[in-house]
Amino acid sequence: MFDRLSQMEARYEALSAQMSDPSLVNDQKKFQAVAKESRDMEPIVEKYRAWKKISAAIADSKAMLAEDDADLKAMAEEELEMLEPQLAPIEEELKVMLLPKDPNDDKNIIIELRAGTGGDEAALFVAEMFRVYLRFAEQHKWKVQILSESESGIGNGLKDVTAIFEGDHVYRQMKYESGVHRVQRVPATETQGRVHTSAITVAVLPEAEEVDIKIEAKDLRIDTFCSSGPGGQSVNTTYSAIRITHLPTNTVVSCQDEKSQIKNREKAMRVLRSRLYEVEAERVHQLQAKERKQQVGTGDRSEKIRTYNFPQNRLTDHRIGLTNHNLNMVMEGQLQPTVDALIAHNIAEQMKGEAVPA
Repeated sequence: MFDRLSQMEARYEALSAQMSDPSLVNDQKKFQAVAKESRDMEPIVEKYRAWKKISAAIADSKAMLAEDDADLKAMAEEELEMLEPQLAPIEEELKVMLLPKDPNDDKNIIIELRAGTGGDEAALFVAEMFRVYLRFAEQHKWKVQILSESESGIGNGLKDVTAIFEGDHVYRQMKYESGVHRVQRVPATETQGRVHTSAITVAVLPEAEEVDIKIEAKDLRIDTFCSSGPGGQSVNTTYSAIRITHLPTNTVVSCQDEKSQIKNREKAMRVLRSRLYEVEAERVHQLQAKERKQQVGTGDRSEKIRTYNFPQNRLTDHRIGLTNHNLNMVMEGQLQPTVDALIAHNIAEQMKGEAVPA
């Protein structure tokens, strides 16, 4: 481990020297790549340097124990008593920092919420969970663009909504939200006070770049249609909305958020690339899970992941056995403790050498 850390420190120093080279400033693409690699390595290099500093201080203190001077020995013993307990926690942190990173963690996401079983109650919960994610995004200063939404026939419910979340480490924070979310509560229309169970599905897709997945023009069918819903005088008068069908996979995406047909097409292509990327990632995931026989549940990411029980103010994440009774806070966007618990569990499983699907 320490040989690897030493190599990383040398690489970090080389990158720092590169960034000081005036000629690199003229090549912005290369400069940005070097700067990103340097930023990514900085935390672990700083932690390794802290470990080296403490290790050197411990070695000096141990050397002082060999001196004849009683005062020096007492000082050395005191320093060792203070320094040695600091070393092990830093080594554990370094082990975690050296774990393989998900290559998608820094990517933006396409998030899709859809009402499942439960009719109007499920549609209401789609709208509520989307508000949770909007508040969570606001806490992280992420940018949100709504691509499409379909309102239900009752209240403020949504049959489905699709949006792009852009910012730092979006996929790392949001990837654990993919799956079926089950809600248990008494609907407003229930006269007998009975608890109903409904469900929604959430898909979190890392946004794919053109370099991630190649889409041939011949494989696309592009249709235009009039936008519907709020949007002003141009609604139902201009064919600005776009529907793109990827013929080999029969994947269909649409966007009508913008008045410009060109902008709607650009957004729809972002969604299409991400969906096709996720299909390929899921194929690889299932293959790896089958080979290793280390699946969570059935290995199907669409299975129930979380239950929101409103009468008991309880949230349960079934993947890690997490239960807490602060559902009211979660519905106000306080999702971070749950996300942190999922990340910590995944790190613990990685350190045991197990592959845990997100």
